[in-house]
Amino acid sequence: MKKIFLILMISCTASTLFAQYNSKEPFLTKSLASDAIKDVEVETSGGNISVESVAAGQERVEMYIWPSNRNNGASVSKEAIQKTLDEYYNLKLEAAGSKLTAIAKSKSREWNSKNSLSISFRVFVTKNISTHLSTSGGNINLTAILGEQKITTSGGNITINNVKGKIKGTTSGGNIQVKDADNDIDLTTSGGNVEANNCTGSVKLSTSGGNVQLVNLNGNVDANTSGGNVTANTIKGDLAAHTSGGNVELFGLSCNLNASTSGGDIKVTIAEAAKSIKIKNSGGKVELQLPAGKGYDLDLSADKIKTDKLNNFTGKAGDDEIAGTINGGGTKVNVNANSGKLVLTFK
Repeated sequence: MKKIFLILMISCTASTLFAQYNSKEPFLTKSLASDAIKDVEVETSGGNISVESVAAGQERVEMYIWPSNRNNGASVSKEAIQKTLDEYYNLKLEAAGSKLTAIAKSKSREWNSKNSLSISFRVFVTKNISTHLSTSGGNINLTAILGEQKITTSGGNITINNVKGKIKGTTSGGNIQVKDADNDIDLTTSGGNVEANNCTGSVKLSTSGGNVQLVNLNGNVDANTSGGNVTANTIKGDLAAHTSGGNVELFGLSCNLNASTSGGDIKVTIAEAAKSIKIKNSGGKVELQLPAGKGYDLDLSADKIKTDKLNNFTGKAGDDEIAGTINGGGTKVNVNANSGKLVLTFK
């Protein structure tokens, strides 16, 4: 098997050795056109990582480097960067057995502003690829690839666009954006916001403190936040939407629904009723709009219930409880607003 070991000892003429380095240009570019890469492993301590598909023959990896302590975009020589790399970093760039390995690690555990570098990687490969990506503080971007993706960043953002396959990603404090993805999506952030648009399949999204926004999803969707709001528009399949302290606003739903909040309000508009709707709120207001003329099994409770006229209703209807059927029954609708108010309308 072809094996390429790159130890980043860049030979330069005297005139180029001392040239000022522009960090917008790659510090190093390595062609991968003849390596048939199927797996990508990238790890860096402080930079960004991106992986995207390109046409055959254009496969390559680009490495970008700049001093973490540079002031006001001040330039630095390529020689100075190379010297810092050689002295303070373990750097491995290897293509072997259809796998690309790109790892940049500091030799010392003690951070020093004088020798700290931000090292980023941009990987361009064919579409069918699996990745294992990790950065301590940078962003991670995936674009137009197919396969199993495992991504981790301690503080950066995660952006996923047109990725198909199994996606597992975590960030400790950044935001997450996923668009045009499908199959099996599992993304978590400890403090940022989460946005998902035009995704299908199994979609699991969670944040400990940010908001969750969902648009045009179709599948088994599970969205959770500990303190933010959950908003959604045009959802099919199954939707679980929960927050410990924020509001829940869901519109254009054609799905089974399980929604709850411990401290905010809930507003739900059903476009097409599925098999079940379950809503729970500890004390805020619940507003639920259902399609008119359909069959429902109602089990509703709140401190106060306000509703349109219940046509063709059989059962018990009071100010704080409604239990019975509309049009002979159908979609199970269970709402528990506890000490809050429930407003039920049909349209």
